[in-house]
Amino acid sequence: MTIAPAHAADEILLGFARALRAAGVNVTADRERTYLEAVEAVGADDQSAAFWAGRATLCASPADLERHDQVYAAWFGLERAGTRRRRDSTHTVAQAPLDLGRGSTEDPQSPEDVVRAQASAAEVLRHRDVASLSSAERARLAAMFGALRPRAPRRPAHRQTPARRGAVDARKTLREQLRRMGEPGPIAWRHRGTRARRVVLLVDVSGSMSAYADALLRLAHAYVATGLPVEVFTLGTRLTHVTRPLRQRDPERALVACGASVPDWSGGTRLAEGVRAFLDRWGRRGMARGAVVVLFSDGWERDEPEALGEQMRRLQALAHRVVWVNPHRGKPGYQPVQQGIVAALPHVDDFVAGHSMAAFEELVEVVGRA
Repeated sequence: MTIAPAHAADEILLGFARALRAAGVNVTADRERTYLEAVEAVGADDQSAAFWAGRATLCASPADLERHDQVYAAWFGLERAGTRRRRDSTHTVAQAPLDLGRGSTEDPQSPEDVVRAQASAAEVLRHRDVASLSSAERARLAAMFGALRPRAPRRPAHRQTPARRGAVDARKTLREQLRRMGEPGPIAWRHRGTRARRVVLLVDVSGSMSAYADALLRLAHAYVATGLPVEVFTLGTRLTHVTRPLRQRDPERALVACGASVPDWSGGTRLAEGVRAFLDRWGRRGMARGAVVVLFSDGWERDEPEALGEQMRRLQALAHRVVWVNPHRGKPGYQPVQQGIVAALPHVDDFVAGHSMAAFEELVEVVGRA
């Protein structure tokens, strides 16, 4: 039986964890580290124990368990009793049998161990970091934004409307009885409906965010195209209102018009000044009151971080909910150590990732539930 060296075994295990992530399981850096520690504790030579270690550390739901079994069988070329390999899975990997033992010097990159992946290209692209995509992949990703269906969060309406159940509409009921000369009549009901809550998007287009700016503005265009109450601003060295150019139906023309109206594209970052300008000119006049405000930025700030913290405190006091989207949030090993992020986080309700199409889809759900 062929035995692989320790470092090669770790590479194989990490490869399996990342294949599991590509299959739709939320495998974080912490789970990867726990998985490696668990396999080391039970012994990589014990394939059954390594299998159950993966189930215990990498999975969080029954759906994750099923995907784990499928990817495990495909990745290691093994069939476990009680599991079945589906022929119609969109993530199929063919590989020669690999043993995770330790102690041999055989090259793990031998031709027999070459992986022939047949995973769905679209599914893999959904989880790719936008900054690492080629021009052709960016073009395919741009077409995927058309499938997004953003929805606005709801808020209680001020007026009540007729309904079949709810609270008694005393006035209408009394008028009906008066019309019947005091005879009992049908009881009228009413209820308070809901209205769409405004969504405000603040997109950082500074130099540190240039690799993500195109995708973020495409996401903003998807929101504006729904006709929902959405306002979009760009942040750099100044604040720019770009809702009007993004109202064009064609996304390419909308982005060109948006780029022409932003004078500080790929420049410096003055987040505190941009948020202050938004609050003073638009936010306090009503745009931010009761709204869901989404700020897209990596947190790099030229001004004093305390100033950003103060402006975020003002913003949270006005808004219904504040969401900070950081493209580095979803990367393994990321820690929010930038001074701007540290100052702003106490005044943020949701801190989410924004580096891939899958992350954008999760963000749409976060905003819709706000």
